[in-house]
Amino acid sequence: MVAKINRGVSLYGAIIYNQQKVDDNTARIIYGNRMIADVTGNPEQVMRQTMWAFENYLLANRNTEKPILHISLNPSLDDRLTDGQFAELAKEYMQKMGYGDQPYIVYIHEDIDRRHIHIVSTCVNEKGEKIDDAYEWNRSMKACRELERKFGLKQIEDKRKELLEPYLKKADYRNGDVKEQVSNIVKSIFGSYRFQSFGEYSALLSCFNIEAKQVRGDFEGTPYNGIVYTMTDNTGKPLCTPIKSSLIGKRYGYEGVEKRIGYNSREYKARKWQPKIRNDVALAMHGCHGDREEFVRLLRGKGIDVVFRENDEGRIYGATFIDHKNREVYNGSRLGKEFSANVFERLFNNPGDIPNLDVPMPEYGMQSGFSSDMESGIEQAFGIFDMEANGPDPQEEALARRLQRKRKRKRRSRGIS
Repeated sequence: MVAKINRGVSLYGAIIYNQQKVDDNTARIIYGNRMIADVTGNPEQVMRQTMWAFENYLLANRNTEKPILHISLNPSLDDRLTDGQFAELAKEYMQKMGYGDQPYIVYIHEDIDRRHIHIVSTCVNEKGEKIDDAYEWNRSMKACRELERKFGLKQIEDKRKELLEPYLKKADYRNGDVKEQVSNIVKSIFGSYRFQSFGEYSALLSCFNIEAKQVRGDFEGTPYNGIVYTMTDNTGKPLCTPIKSSLIGKRYGYEGVEKRIGYNSREYKARKWQPKIRNDVALAMHGCHGDREEFVRLLRGKGIDVVFRENDEGRIYGATFIDHKNREVYNGSRLGKEFSANVFERLFNNPGDIPNLDVPMPEYGMQSGFSSDMESGIEQAFGIFDMEANGPDPQEEALARRLQRKRKRKRRSRGIS
């Protein structure tokens, strides 16, 4: 089970978010603690009754900047709990976190495959004192593990991946809640995929029917940069008004994306992660025989998406590969010059320039690296591959040998064998 704790300033905003889902029959109220009246009664009175329940607590404290708590508890997709068990789960979690005596309302959400609950409360008590939230993340993790054992919930090794997985599917305008769909997908992708440029980031989002655009302007003499997100159909046609990144979160705006790109680039240069799909892409290039649709199909069978960028004349000027298995994104040139845009332009639009496309491909029985037979087959097929392009640098190897000799001489001078 994964718990997400958010703090805010607007009680109305938190309540209306959940109430709209209730009105749309995708959520239900299953429990209320220290509420003025039975919140499961007349739906027309729910908003008023809920606001009243918190009023005295909020009036007693004017100093806490964000007094509203909005918590979600997300069991695994495989967990099956009744409404009563969910209510009990919420009560015990709130008790363990120090909010057991606070007024709060519990909603069960059923708008995605994972049934989960949202809890709206306040972090100031009836005396106007802020409830201690020291080490909150650690205490929440401990509470979740204890409740997993008590309620027999599935314990997931990768909690973050388990939480984000339901959102890693294409946005669908017919499902409504456009802003929420876009927000969930952007947040999920941002935290789980690696990309090193805005082009790679936007290509990744396009696989989920979301377009990301940079916007630049000038406000009262001060230049600004921003990002807007738009839901699209499967052809890339926009279906809604662009959504400002600020409505999703500061982290997903221009500065946040730049920061993430910088971090990923440093990790890549430090060789913390490297491409694992060169073989699959090369095999698809040979196997498609110049057919672009077949190339896309072959890669998709390996869990890889490819996004081509073309100018008005239809010429390919960019190719980006999305490795969904390893959650990594690469411009073609980053994989090597043999995967650059010009190569694909020739392959799909001028196949006559590439000799011997029908040369049989040797069998591939290795998990990583090309066999010598495979290198020969690809070179024959395309006449463009230099398999040493990304290999060891001779100058670097010579330097390494010199340093190794120096270390050996030092060890001998110290009498170390």
